[in-house]
Amino acid sequence: MDEALLRSLTPSVLTILVRRGADFAAAEDAVQDALIEALRVWPADPPRDAKGWLVTAAWRKFLDQARADSARRRREDLVDEEPGPGPTPDADDTLQLYFLCAHPSLTPSSAVALTLRAVGGLTTRQIAEAYLVPEATMAQRISRAKRTVSGVRFDQPGDVATVLRVLYLVFNEGYSGDVDLAAEAIRLTRQLAGTIDHPEVAGLLALMLLHHARRAGRTAPDGSLVPLAEQDRSRWDTASIAEGIGILQAALARDRLGEFQAQAAIAALHADALTAEETDWVQIVEWYDELLRLTDNPVVRLNRAVAVGEADGPRAGLAALAALDDSLPRHTAVAAYLHERDGDPETAARLYVEAARKAPNLAERDYLTRQAARLNADRRR
Repeated sequence: MDEALLRSLTPSVLTILVRRGADFAAAEDAVQDALIEALRVWPADPPRDAKGWLVTAAWRKFLDQARADSARRRREDLVDEEPGPGPTPDADDTLQLYFLCAHPSLTPSSAVALTLRAVGGLTTRQIAEAYLVPEATMAQRISRAKRTVSGVRFDQPGDVATVLRVLYLVFNEGYSGDVDLAAEAIRLTRQLAGTIDHPEVAGLLALMLLHHARRAGRTAPDGSLVPLAEQDRSRWDTASIAEGIGILQAALARDRLGEFQAQAAIAALHADALTAEETDWVQIVEWYDELLRLTDNPVVRLNRAVAVGEADGPRAGLAALAALDDSLPRHTAVAAYLHERDGDPETAARLYVEAARKAPNLAERDYLTRQAARLNADRRR
């Protein structure tokens, strides 16, 4: 078997699949599957035309995956149409399933993806959006995870960090309003906090409570999105805020800072301000710096740019934003907001329109469209 030949043919085979209409990520997966098949078959039955064989095999792999993706979407659509579940008991084995799906034989990212799909109830599209990858790529990742664990015994539960990551993503999807999973994520995290003495478990629970406390203020009676600065703070759940801050303070006192505690500290500063104008943005920037030291996440850098714009002025925020990849979700919306604060309504209006086209949900799209319309109306006056 000439592995060097296989490596040399890979780029041209990949190019052919893309030209035939496959997206790059799906084509790359199909070519990799075809190479594995070649390594299995060619020693006993070498082809006359190696490149032609690889193109044919990869294209078939791509078509098989495309059909599988289509069938999967139909199954997920059918699940979405099913009636909602009845009351959830206070104690069940759901949390144990989270640990079992986070199996040591899987990488952390694959374990999270599999658990979100199999136990968390999220669709492949929702998981892909959370990870900022194409849906086809995430479908492949989940399929590989299933194949990996298909022959193993589930007697070695995964680690706490992976389970926390899953619970965090489930909560975020529920909090977005697309799927109501936030309360379930809080319930499971409470269960976990009751069984494990871990500061990051406490940090995640505090973060969830502080975000969930503001949920009633996030939308107007007509369902439209209300940004944090404009929310009616009397609608916030003060009991949940107090509980979240108390849990956070106890976790921070242990001096074992983790990313969920840092995020909860930022949420606590927002929740503790009586008005938007009283928000301690300087301290929020400092917490974002701590968070970046713990996890160099591009979304965290984007949120930090907003905080810098509030603490040091919009020009400083735009400078921080300029260092980031403009393909990041909500990057354009942040740019629009900072340009508006910097006194450039024309650029802001254009960017709001562009951001609306990229919005991940209807509520956000409508809000951004209204912002653009407001600025354009003001300019015509």
